[in-house]
Amino acid sequence: MSEFLGEFFGTFVLILLGNGTVANVNLNQTKSHGSGWIVITTGWALAVFVAVLLTADISGAHINPAVTLGLAFSGLFEWVKVVPFILAQMLGAMLGAFTVYIFFKEHFNITTTPGIKKACFCTDPAIRNYRNNFFSECVGTFVLIISVLLISLPQLQYEYLGSTKVGLGSLGALPVALVVFSIGLSLGGTTGYAINPARDLGPRIVHALIPLKSKDANDWEYAWIPVFGPIAGAGLAALVYLFIHTVCA
Repeated sequence: MSEFLGEFFGTFVLILLGNGTVANVNLNQTKSHGSGWIVITTGWALAVFVAVLLTADISGAHINPAVTLGLAFSGLFEWVKVVPFILAQMLGAMLGAFTVYIFFKEHFNITTTPGIKKACFCTDPAIRNYRNNFFSECVGTFVLIISVLLISLPQLQYEYLGSTKVGLGSLGALPVALVVFSIGLSLGGTTGYAINPARDLGPRIVHALIPLKSKDANDWEYAWIPVFGPIAGAGLAALVYLFIHTVCA
């Protein structure tokens, strides 16, 4: 139960601070309105830093279904815990998105562009090409997961894990934040770098449910990309990790 709550709370914090940054930049009449992409990428990196810092010792700070699946694919996480972890991440992401909506409600009300409002919840591509968009999410997530697996390689020997919590916390709060910062700066401009199925799908569901004025379409036709692209990237990272682990064994 403590691990479930850790994932729930960690993902809540991640979305509260990450989507909070997007809202702060995009919505009308905020103090940082129009401050741009660098602020958004910095805000997301710091959101990861805080979420990992708070929950690394509780659950390993996966805060991302792609991390959970990548570790499970690699044999470093028990499959029986995968569904509970992902459920906790989804619920935490939804609560985080709803809290951002309540926090910035007055600014949502005076912002008239539907797409700008939706961007405070979920991602969409700069140029819509599903194959390329899928590839972007896959590669971005691959970089994240392979960083977790390889930088922590000496510690991630499953037979020696014992009670150690494995996840983004294995990499450390600051290093993983810098990895996410780098991904955002270099690879994030094509799709908004969800690199986390819960980060996109949970808030997208909230966007569909809340009574938002001038609401944009939820774009369910695209919604599978930031879910399955990161899962594919996690699977690819696990394959590379297992290959390197086998060669170096």
